[in-house]
Amino acid sequence: MLPRGRPRALGAAALLLLLLLLGFFQFGGDLEYGRPRGAAALDGAPPADPGGHNRSDCVQPRPLAPKCELLHVAIVCAGHNSSRDVVTLVKSILFYRKNPLHLHLVTDAVARSILEMLFHTWMVPAVRVSFYDADELKPQVSWIPNKHYSGLYGLMKLVLPGTLPLDLARVIVLDTDVTFASDIAELWALFAHFSDEQVIGLVENQSDWYLGNLWRNHRPWPALGRGFNTGVILLRLDRLRQVGWEQMWRLTATRELLTLPATSLADQDIFNAVIKEHPGLVRPLPCVWNVQLSDHTLAEGCYSEASDLKVIHWNSPKKLRVKNKHVGFFRNLYLTFLEYDGNLLRRELFGCPSLPHPGAEQWQRALAQLDGEDACSEFRQQQLTVHRVHVTFLPHELPPPRPLDVTLVAQLSMDRLQMLEALCRHWPGPMSLALYLTDAEAQQFLRFVEASAVLSARQDVAYHVVYREGPLYPINQLRNVALAQALTPYVFLSDIDFLPAYSLYDYLRASIEQLELGGRRKAALVVPAFETLHYRFSFPRSKAEVLASLDAGALYTFRYHEWPRGHAPTDYARWREAQAPYRVQWAADYEPYVVVPRDCPRYDPRFVGFGWNKVAHIVELDAQGCNPPPAQAITSACPRPHRQEYELLVLPEAFTIHLPHAPSLDLSRFRSSPTYRDCLQALKDEFHQDLSRHYGAAALKYLTALQQPRSPGA
Repeated sequence: MLPRGRPRALGAAALLLLLLLLGFFQFGGDLEYGRPRGAAALDGAPPADPGGHNRSDCVQPRPLAPKCELLHVAIVCAGHNSSRDVVTLVKSILFYRKNPLHLHLVTDAVARSILEMLFHTWMVPAVRVSFYDADELKPQVSWIPNKHYSGLYGLMKLVLPGTLPLDLARVIVLDTDVTFASDIAELWALFAHFSDEQVIGLVENQSDWYLGNLWRNHRPWPALGRGFNTGVILLRLDRLRQVGWEQMWRLTATRELLTLPATSLADQDIFNAVIKEHPGLVRPLPCVWNVQLSDHTLAEGCYSEASDLKVIHWNSPKKLRVKNKHVGFFRNLYLTFLEYDGNLLRRELFGCPSLPHPGAEQWQRALAQLDGEDACSEFRQQQLTVHRVHVTFLPHELPPPRPLDVTLVAQLSMDRLQMLEALCRHWPGPMSLALYLTDAEAQQFLRFVEASAVLSARQDVAYHVVYREGPLYPINQLRNVALAQALTPYVFLSDIDFLPAYSLYDYLRASIEQLELGGRRKAALVVPAFETLHYRFSFPRSKAEVLASLDAGALYTFRYHEWPRGHAPTDYARWREAQAPYRVQWAADYEPYVVVPRDCPRYDPRFVGFGWNKVAHIVELDAQGCNPPPAQAITSACPRPHRQEYELLVLPEAFTIHLPHAPSLDLSRFRSSPTYRDCLQALKDEFHQDLSRHYGAAALKYLTALQQPRSPGA
């Protein structure tokens, strides 16, 4: 939904505080003013050497940026995994922030596609996002040999002064693996402590890396003392441009590479080499603004003395698996934000005027027009809900393009995860799946895939997380997300509780070619649907085995006992004997599973929960002749006068089988609630009215369906 204001977020803050306190107790120390007493004292070890920048007296009173000042944050992000890390980082920033933010994201094409959709649907007030193409920056750093796991992207912070807008004077630069535990405005306020000469704010490196004594022949880049860590940087961009930053770092890097083979820590090595040569450029920051958790960290000298930690940095390739005796406490902090409900962060900044999020005013007006006394307001509010969408939540790579390829499209929630492995065994082709999950469930799903040899081996399955909000299952919105992300010319519109025939993927591609659907012919290929009532079931390998199972009573045509109207037009008696595809006619309440072009009509989002969601889509398929763009609503005018209906062609060797499972909550509500059924009928009536306005006289045959006995649909 749209922002609901601060009270709901305050409840979340209380929950976070409770979780953090639990983390403190796991940390193993006493509580002193609500914070852990010195960690070194927990195991009897003497306090760390308080010298240098890790002294406790580096913690200053909390300064704040001026109220409502716009804070700028730059992040370099590439790939699927890094995109997920950015989300957790941004959650931690939003939780504490009291100022408007402008995020400057340097991304590759994958991360941009993910994050553009995410922020567009997140609709967080007072947050602007700008994107910069990392591919355009690669030539500026590709000449630098780099052994760091971040690759070329780990060097791109060096070119930010020339990449970000020239009128931008200050920016906070963050790695994706940091977590905030304080208001970012406090960090921004440290710009006020810069001298006229200082242009870079950094925290001292909390390891002995730059001292060069970790192992024999260890040759780090030059640095000032222990050097500085670049996971958190304050940049005075205006001054950097004035001092000729680009020429400065390039000359330094070129000189050092004459004797050093490559950078080991990416941009950090070059920043430190420049600072070694020009120490007046750096403003040392308090250690609490970058508590570094590498394997050999010396950060204990900071957090055992500090009264308040600000930023935690997982600066080891092992991330949360790093070995550290106190890592459990820090991991709890990170996991709190990882699984935190991002919907709670859609809160207004009171007293700070800001431009509304694009589309927010329209949604707010629509919500304001809802009648709270309407018995169906729950349905109408759910269809107006703007869900956060994280597309390609896991790494995804399509196989080499195949002509007339088909993507299986489906949606699911947490209680259907067990279907995924079997589906992957039955369908070897690409899939686009929308998952309706909470933030916490998204992490459970991630662990589920990582633990499965079947799922983790598949790179052609695209998982799109739609974050849960509202009481009803937004089934058609989920289908539209999965459908929009399909990348092949054709899609098989299925449901997660169906298993296709083992040969169906190859058979569909061959059928598309034989029927010459790649030309002007428009057809929806019908895949006959069956069901079994047995949890232990031997899946048929051929049509002959399907027919044998039907005759033996082990299989039935889908919903034959409950609602035969849904699939009766498929004409199963004809299918038994058919040797070639045959055409069938649309009939009221028909809802077959079909293969159609990717640019087919989208599902009508008004249908949520249980009932008539697929039926409405088949009506639209049958009615559509003008073939409007995918995003065009059925209430818009048809721009072409001539209609070319989709043919409904039943494939003689195709089949898909529904497996038994417990009924969904929405189905149970449909069966038990007269109000639920009345609201579904009201939505159907409104759909037919819109259909009539869109298609005119051609919609008369659909209006007659209103006179038919009421039926649920699916």
